[in-house]
Amino acid sequence: MKQDVMPSVVRMDKETLKNLTAEVRETIATNYVLPKAKKRFTSVNLWNIHRNRKQISRTNNKWAI
Repeated sequence: MKQDVMPSVVRMDKETLKNLTAEVRETIATNYVLPKAKKRFTSVNLWNIHRNRKQISRTNNKWAI
């Protein structure tokens, strides 16, 4: 069994560590519009799924003969 082992302590120089831990200032997007809520799943959706599955099975049976 092949195993890749990584050391638990990563060694790096002080300058690299300083760059990684520096504070990052970000701007928040205030003009972003949230997308509208998705439609709810209703019995009509379930009926359509059922009907479509019937149609697909009919076409599969047609080609199997």
